[in-house]
Amino acid sequence: MKKTYKIDVDCAACAEKMQEAAKRTDGVKDAVVSFMTLKMKVEFEEGADVPAVMLEVRENCRKVEDECEVYI
Repeated sequence: MKKTYKIDVDCAACAEKMQEAAKRTDGVKDAVVSFMTLKMKVEFEEGADVPAVMLEVRENCRKVEDECEVYI
């Protein structure tokens, strides 16, 4: 399953950090963050609890960029 989320991030380098943090989250198969569109596209692993995974994605993103936001 793939879903797209609105994000708030200040720079392209920060968006890259968010993308890598999201990819390392359990339950995420792949993630792409676009600074230009301020969107994060997430592909989830089969059977993943999407709401729980996205809470973890948000937490992981804030660890690398504390002023970012992922609207879930």
